[in-house]
Amino acid sequence: MVTVYAAASLTEVLPAIDANARYSFAGSDALAAQIREGAPADVYAAASSKYPQELYEDGLVEEPVTFASNRLVLIVPADNPAAIGTVGDVTAPGTKLVLAAEGVPVGDYTRTVLGELGVEDALANVVSYEDDVKGVVAKVSIGEADAGFVYATDAAAAGSAVRVVELPESSQPPIEYQIAVVARSEHADAAEAFVQKVLSEQGREALRAAGFVLP
Repeated sequence: MVTVYAAASLTEVLPAIDANARYSFAGSDALAAQIREGAPADVYAAASSKYPQELYEDGLVEEPVTFASNRLVLIVPADNPAAIGTVGDVTAPGTKLVLAAEGVPVGDYTRTVLGELGVEDALANVVSYEDDVKGVVAKVSIGEADAGFVYATDAAAAGSAVRVVELPESSQPPIEYQIAVVARSEHADAAEAFVQKVLSEQGREALRAAGFVLP
């Protein structure tokens, strides 16, 4: 069985593409570190090109391929107790903001957006830094935070537990999801077959249905 180490934002879609693989979902940065330490992964799928390219340069994965993109949104709890209507509202004193930690792709993308919009003051309102995007969604969903920045696909997966505040298109960072076979995989053929399934029309349709943007 193929073991796939994949970004937390792929938790719903990858099993829909291949239900027979074994999955480990977490922040792309943490997974890359585990692969460096010799973890038994066959495939690495990240929410960024940074870590796959670094692993490729070090000979730890085969050449990565871009297979999807995404966009950032701001989410608030369904009842929106802080009455947040625009991204600028997260700078208001007393707002409880939750972000993914620095180094986690969605956390780094968030910091880029805050800079683009000139609202870095919002960082003073951060009450929690999470290990991956699912942690951000969870904190906002249960009302432990007034707002958080996540991928649009994770906001959609959260359903009625959250409301979405769209961000200006001009502030969106380029987001590249990349996938690669791990060089030391003992199941190289099956790992390559998994990658091809993700890149296939069936895979693309599943990604599209989940809200991902296709390259």
